Amino acid sequence: MRKDVWWRPPSIRAGLVCGSIAVAMGGVAVAAEYGDWSAPVSAESLPGSSTSVNTPSNDGCPILNPYDGSLYMASNRPGGYGGLDIWIAPRSGAGWGTPVNAGPKINTAADEFCPSPARGNRFFFVRRLSATDTDIYVVKDLPNKGFGTPQALPRGADAINSPYEEWSPSWFEADGHEYLYFSSTRVGAPRQQIFYSVDLGPAQMAQGGVHSSASDARPNVRHDGLEIVWDSTRTGTLGGPDIWSSTRTSVYDAWGTAVHLENGISSSGNDTRASLSWDGTRLMFGSTRPGEGSADIYTSTRSKNGH
Repeated sequence: MRKDVWWRPPSIRAGLVCGSIAVAMGGVAVAAEYGDWSAPVSAESLPGSSTSVNTPSNDGCPILNPYDGSLYMASNRPGGYGGLDIWIAPRSGAGWGTPVNAGPKINTAADEFCPSPARGNRFFFVRRLSATDTDIYVVKDLPNKGFGTPQALPRGADAINSPYEEWSPSWFEADGHEYLYFSSTRVGAPRQQIFYSVDLGPAQMAQGGVHSSASDARPNVRHDGLEIVWDSTRTGTLGGPDIWSSTRTSVYDAWGTAVHLENGISSSGNDTRASLSWDGTRLMFGSTRPGEGSADIYTSTRSKNGH
């Protein structure tokens, strides 16, 4: 195990979590009850938001940093290092301020996208290596020093990074272990399917409602591991990829029936890379529906426990 990946090493128990007897381990968590999602609005329409959150360029891959509320995103707007870059917009009022480029430690002439903040001043992101190969990296935000050197997660046929495309890392902790969900074309390229890893171990295909014969891509899992959102081209979409969700009662269970998110969240455009806030009350996603640019960032909210 490379120590510079800043990850808990696999344990014997982690191996059991990956196996068929995992259901027998641990207690069953109870999923929180939430209200319905509101009709989405442009992220820059919220009070306090900068008018440069969405631009005439391609703006997407949105996710909120659970520790400071900042908005991480990918964009090919002017001022970057080439292709898609990762940008960070500070929390401002009910919205977000002017996005700032994450800098040359993160961004290169290649595409960088799907940022995902995590505990320990880390965030995961994807870097394009070739037309058919993208890998997941992790980097630390060092106090008073900025971002360190990104490190690629393990590579190999059964590892998180394969010779194919890996997208949208989504990190959470449960029962003393770290989980990383992502999608990959390693089986049946160019079709994306959803996988996960426990404590940086082997990649395993997710089971249940997230699996279909279509492309299921860019997953994001709520911080308790009991709800997932992703985009899919499965039957029931309104055009391009739409946003779907699923829940479960334990991190050891297969995912439940896929639910198509409506009320304007899914549209006839491409609706992609949805993400949930830490408390599950806000949804962020990118969409090519008519707006300010080729793709813009939208947000929707819901109540929790009836509040």
